[in-house]
Amino acid sequence: MADAELVVQVTGPVATVVIHNPGRRNAMTPAMWRQLPVLLDDLEADPAVRALVLTGADGTFCAGADLGDLDELLAAGDASIAVRAEERLAAFAKPTVAAVRGACVGGGCQLAVACDLRIAAADARFGVPPARLGLVYPTPTTRRLAGLVGPSAAKHLLFTAELVDAERALRIGLVDEVLPVDRLTGRVDELTAAIADRSRLTVTAAKEIVDGRADADRIAWWHRQVLDSGEAREGVAAFVERRPPRFGWTPPGRT
Repeated sequence: MADAELVVQVTGPVATVVIHNPGRRNAMTPAMWRQLPVLLDDLEADPAVRALVLTGADGTFCAGADLGDLDELLAAGDASIAVRAEERLAAFAKPTVAAVRGACVGGGCQLAVACDLRIAAADARFGVPPARLGLVYPTPTTRRLAGLVGPSAAKHLLFTAELVDAERALRIGLVDEVLPVDRLTGRVDELTAAIADRSRLTVTAAKEIVDGRADADRIAWWHRQVLDSGEAREGVAAFVERRPPRFGWTPPGRT
């Protein structure tokens, strides 16, 4: 295994991407930022994968980003490789869950916020440090953070660059659940198994609509999919018959 890389593990319908750079508390290097969209393209195209978990190795999520060449970073602005990777993660068509232990700072927080759900261990710490560095946080990242926690909490994180613990992150909506460290993996496994067992049609449509990526024509298309697929009829029949549903919808063009 390389010192700094993203490691993919697939177990049944769930893919896990592990941020692995233990010598630097899992900081994202330029190569890792470039690697992430490629991995996501492959996992999105894999019909066996129903959900994705993003986590860090050795008890740390991600302590930030390798700033690399500062002049190059400043010139890139919102077109940086980090923003491109974040946007690809946010647009991933399947449900994404960040499983957070330890430091989740800077680029790590950027990635966690781009996931659909964030489940944290009690030892998690979150921070947004650009004000310590004199950098302007990318526009898509800033708006995504504010949409998640609200303007006031986003400003607090951005203005102060303070670390917040898991309980405060839960109160402001930065994370969805906080678990004891020894229960984090089990809860993430339970959650992703439940998601993978649900109607893929429902889950995929819900993600598009909640994220604001479905216009009126697309929403009408989703409703046609419900009628044509028989998914709802199967769900209702399974409920009446008190049995697990046998959902079979797959995105057009996939098997």
